[in-house]
Amino acid sequence: MAERLESLKAGIIGGLSVCFAFAIASLLNTLVLAKYFPALASLQSNVNWYWWVSGAIATFAGLLFGVTYRYIIRSDKNPQLKAGGVLAFGLVRGLTQIELGWNSHSTIWPFVVLAFESVLWFGIAAIALDVAIQLRWVKPFSSI
Repeated sequence: MAERLESLKAGIIGGLSVCFAFAIASLLNTLVLAKYFPALASLQSNVNWYWWVSGAIATFAGLLFGVTYRYIIRSDKNPQLKAGGVLAFGLVRGLTQIELGWNSHSTIWPFVVLAFESVLWFGIAAIALDVAIQLRWVKPFSSI
């Protein structure tokens, strides 16, 4: 039961981190990228039901990442494991967005930006989880 509680805490931290990164990225996309780069105008988003659903999906993906990341890194100090976990989640989400853009017959650049953002979101969540583990808010999964 204690391991499940630690996984839940890691999931909550991961979900909140990705939710925060999603909100900042949406704000950056709307206020900077869509405004100053015409090819990225489709990144502009209003706060509507589509935005809320996207945020909920991103938050849920962050929750799953947090739980999985705790099991991936365990108590190891291997940077390849950490980077691999981030890239696995970020690229699965990001490459799906690129494929969607490729099939939509529009410019692909907004989808490439979204793919980069996905990797960045999970990188931020990994940093938050590493800090939480260092501060002993979350215990790492022991491989014993």
